[in-house]
Amino acid sequence: MGSLADKLAAQNPAFQRAYLGSLAPNLVKSGNLDKYYQTLTDFDFLVAKLNHPEFGVQPLIEDYDLIDNQEIVNCPEYKVEKVKILKLIQGALRLSAHILVVDQQQVGTQLHGRLLNQQISAEIQALLTQIQQKTTTPWLRSLTPSLTPPGGRLIRTLTGHSNSVNAVAVTPNGQQVISASDDDTLKVWNLADGKELCTLRGHSNSVNAVAVTPNGQQVISTSRDKTLKVWNLATGEELFTLKGHNYWVNAVAVTPNGQQIISASSDNTLKVWNLATGEELFTLRGHSNSVNAVAVTPNGQQVISTSRDKTLKVWNLATGEELFTLKGHNYWVNAVAVTPNGQQIISASSDNTLKVWNLATGEELFTLRGHSNSVNAVAVTPNGQQVISASRDKTLKVWNLATGEELFTLNGHSNSVNAIAVTPNGQQIISASSDNTLKVWNLATGEELFTLRGHSNSVNAVAVTPNGQQVISACADSTLKVWNLATGEELFTLKGHSSWVNAVAVTPDGQRVISESFDYTLKVWNLATGEELFTLNGHSDSVNAVAVTPDGQRVISASYDNTLKVWNLATGEELFTLNGHSDSVNAVAATPDGQRVISASYDNTLKVWNLATGEELFTLNGHSDSINAVAVTSDGQRVISASWDNTLKVWNLATGEELFTLNGHSRSVNAVAVTSDGQRVISASHDNTLKVWNLATGEVIATFTGESIIYCCTVTPDGETIVAGEQSGRMHFLCLEGMTGG
Repeated sequence: MGSLADKLAAQNPAFQRAYLGSLAPNLVKSGNLDKYYQTLTDFDFLVAKLNHPEFGVQPLIEDYDLIDNQEIVNCPEYKVEKVKILKLIQGALRLSAHILVVDQQQVGTQLHGRLLNQQISAEIQALLTQIQQKTTTPWLRSLTPSLTPPGGRLIRTLTGHSNSVNAVAVTPNGQQVISASDDDTLKVWNLADGKELCTLRGHSNSVNAVAVTPNGQQVISTSRDKTLKVWNLATGEELFTLKGHNYWVNAVAVTPNGQQIISASSDNTLKVWNLATGEELFTLRGHSNSVNAVAVTPNGQQVISTSRDKTLKVWNLATGEELFTLKGHNYWVNAVAVTPNGQQIISASSDNTLKVWNLATGEELFTLRGHSNSVNAVAVTPNGQQVISASRDKTLKVWNLATGEELFTLNGHSNSVNAIAVTPNGQQIISASSDNTLKVWNLATGEELFTLRGHSNSVNAVAVTPNGQQVISACADSTLKVWNLATGEELFTLKGHSSWVNAVAVTPDGQRVISESFDYTLKVWNLATGEELFTLNGHSDSVNAVAVTPDGQRVISASYDNTLKVWNLATGEELFTLNGHSDSVNAVAATPDGQRVISASYDNTLKVWNLATGEELFTLNGHSDSINAVAVTSDGQRVISASWDNTLKVWNLATGEELFTLNGHSRSVNAVAVTSDGQRVISASHDNTLKVWNLATGEVIATFTGESIIYCCTVTPDGETIVAGEQSGRMHFLCLEGMTGG
């Protein structure tokens, strides 16, 4: 009979378009819901519509919305459980939409990774089986549920900025989101489908804040270029620029009547402007340090400002008079919000807390504690019942304003969360982060299905034991974790370092682990017991990388102090130091015969050393930026290097000749691994992707996109399982499938 894909391939483009566009709507319209359910769980249909040039991910997502038609609910074929299944698939597509827009081939990888935890239905299991059976190109299959699943509070991710996103605002009609970034731009997004509508360009430095006028017609932005700009939201045109501050402008608020703007600056002042004319009306002086945030009361009569001087001030907007000062925080006050009834103020501080104040009296009512780092932003829901906070600890928290109780935490960003906006209906939150993304969350509903287990901070390095049974990961939380590679289960944690653990290696006999840290030390551990055996001291700066010789007798360490050191692993004695790099040494690898060492450095070079004598043999030049990682093929003939210049290079180790360059990553390449047969290279990048390459041809075989920067990767000795660690703390266990010939 042939699959749907085969049938469509035999039809002309006009038929394909008509068929794919009308199939789901016609099935719902005719009440043939059983066929509708089957269609939207058919992997062939998903792939065909996603890949069709006139459709794509958003039209596919919208097909699932047809089941919400009120007339359909009373149809005899309407089945609540099947609707739940469709919503999970739709949710998985929505969570992956920003990836599938640019790489449709990852549909199987993304759906499988997000639905793997859904053991509730035969339909989901059948779809996962279809993905494995029908994916015709090589793909990376998640072995454990390490991607954010559908059904939780995260709805979608908005990507497009090339640097930290500092601020976000929602239009009064709740239809558009405006974001401000360190990439000097603002972007306007459609909240319904996550589509980027336009980019506002004009600032010459980071854009720090954004506000929308009450009529939804204008956007006001503030920048490190010391100015504010007023934009026409409908056309994206810059209307005029407000100049007057003599340092960064950090925040802006618009009065409820839309007639005035109040700006806050690192010049320690606030300024009040006439929005119609751009005229500066007056300046509010009183803070003794940078003013970080500003809010206006709902009646438009008062302004509240927060400062690095640890205080909040309340001002009379009509006269510019300072009414009183709120003291209580013991560090910078970063943000402020006013409740809709104008009775309370909520402040957010770098002392990791929020405080709730009585605006009439200036009295501190209570403190909200729970964040583990600076609280950067705060918002109040339109009904005045909940407070949402954003923190440098990468999370958002939702609080009951009446009781001060923490209701739940939103996890998903991989870096500091800098700003929050709440939609006018109070159902969604939009967060902006230093991970360059915005995320849209469901505040009203959405049960948290489970917590992704793993590290609580960035995973910097991973290694596999020689028997392929365990993985050891190194983390910025100062720990290492040992995992069962077959199940993904965490076995135990190694604690002892006092700072970030940067690198890890396993001895050839699989009995010991060597770790390196920002605390300038290496530690040797008994892998069976988790016991720390001894510490290697000698470097004068952070230790970045480690390698063990094939005979298991020596350890080579690489450091920020520009050197490598060779150690006797049995005694812990330092044998000698390799000097030659002019900057930090980031990575090191030993050849299979144990006779040479290859080092990679911030000085953009690799060096090849004689391990017996410590002599530098030659230097490999070619990268245009820092080299982050290096690997040697099992035959000892080729070296692969990974760099901040977004490339990998393959070198002939005998001659030092550059053979070719692997291009495909859009940001720094952080790690590299080679399969034991020397046929494939695995790379991990700042662009959130892991790529598998054919080493013979230099072509990309398959790509996996994670949820934050992927800092490290390794591959099992049999070449079947790839392990990668993310900045978010997630660990990904992946299997390359779809290769011809096994």
